[in-house]
Amino acid sequence: MNKYELAIVVSANIEDDERTAVVDKCKALIERFGGNITEVDAWERKKLAYEIQKQKEGYYFFIRFDAEPTAPAEIEHRIRIMDNVLRFLIVRPDEA
Repeated sequence: MNKYELAIVVSANIEDDERTAVVDKCKALIERFGGNITEVDAWERKKLAYEIQKQKEGYYFFIRFDAEPTAPAEIEHRIRIMDNVLRFLIVRPDEA
């Protein structure tokens, strides 16, 4: 099992319960592909460096998890089509 970190930027134009649902969906995807979530770090609303989908602000979430090497590709594939996720990135912190 490798350590990974998933960074998600969620739209600021949605309600709190919808934002929580998006993060819960991401956590469920990680667990679905055999991942074990170790930490979830939620930041407040931040200004984006540049406009994304005509939005200037977003909520940042960082989910740290352990998973097999094949899991990140499957997770990225599913997150790519999720509504209200402006950007995402999965990295291995030990390689950064």
